[in-house]
Amino acid sequence: MKTRSEQQMMQLIMDVANQNPAIRAVLLNGSRANPNVEQDIFQDYDIIYVVNNLSNFLNNHSWIDVFGDRMILQMPEDMELYPPSPELEGAFSYLMQFMDGNRIDLILVPLENLSRFVDDSLCKLLLDKDDMISLRALAPASENSYLVNKPSVRAFHDCCNEFWYTSAGLAKSIWRGQITYTKQLFHHVIHDALIQMIDWHIGFRYHFSVNPGKYGKFYKKYLEPDLYHELIQTYRSAELPELWNALFLTIKLFQKVAHHVAEQLGIPYPLTEHQYITEYLQHVKQLPKNAKQIY
Repeated sequence: MKTRSEQQMMQLIMDVANQNPAIRAVLLNGSRANPNVEQDIFQDYDIIYVVNNLSNFLNNHSWIDVFGDRMILQMPEDMELYPPSPELEGAFSYLMQFMDGNRIDLILVPLENLSRFVDDSLCKLLLDKDDMISLRALAPASENSYLVNKPSVRAFHDCCNEFWYTSAGLAKSIWRGQITYTKQLFHHVIHDALIQMIDWHIGFRYHFSVNPGKYGKFYKKYLEPDLYHELIQTYRSAELPELWNALFLTIKLFQKVAHHVAEQLGIPYPLTEHQYITEYLQHVKQLPKNAKQIY
């Protein structure tokens, strides 16, 4: 099956909207609306249909079949285990992966909830049947909603505290050989704190005028090459020695970027916590498996 072109996909999206009187406006957001993102073949079509009478669309979901043959469909608002994010309250999403490789993330937004969704700076107006004032006021699509914000001193200390406290907890899970727990804790708590600190580091380097991307997807563009290489080295295998190595590499990188952020904020880096936790981790790493006490 040949992949439909961007022109074909956009024509289809607009045809559906133009032919349905209940669809009053169409907006594009995401990477296709971002002038700073390099175009590639895997970009989704992030589309908002502004509708009246949302319930009519939800009575029979087969209306979306017009978009093409699907591999899989996800409707977050119709899920129990993985519900949608709170900012989508009042809307309904159809996340469609098609057999030809294209993907449409379509959100239906009732007219009365529109103002909450057009606040996104990466929002490009494609159709407005009613010439609504709120839509006419849309500025050109930009990354303004996604720029890193300068941290407060408290936020900086919170990030350091989260990183060091969780690192101490990680030591015992590695020592116990709890691989899956360790990997989750490492990549979803410790790395999150590291990513936050790197975001701030990049923010100060670029005067908080760039978007590092969700989960650092644009780090290769904005992070110094040596630091980017160090970051990649923290993604290690599930072998216990490699987990220890990854943790200490992460600490080394965190210290570098946190020192820079602290310097820019005009405050001291919390060296005491760093020293205490690092010494503790080194101790636990050498602790025999048959140890009866920690110290």
